Amino acid sequence: MTITVNNGAEQSEGVFDSFECAIEALAPRCAHCGCRVIGHGVESSGTVYCCAHCARESGASGVADNAGATAAIDHLTGEQGFR
Repeated sequence: MTITVNNGAEQSEGVFDSFECAIEALAPRCAHCGCRVIGHGVESSGTVYCCAHCARESGASGVADNAGATAAIDHLTGEQGFR
């Protein structure tokens, strides 16, 4: 399969044998925890985070996850709650 990613003026292209390989090569990493950001992340001052929790832990303010108020398990602490 050929996957082409076009992000404005930047363009990355590659030939991959699985989505996992494409994600490893192209997806950004969270600036706080280092996980790959797949789908909707949070951006603050040009820095990408996997979630609002990681952005706040890194000092960003006024950030919120796009999902709204849904039941969630914090991926860093394992605590259950609502966002």
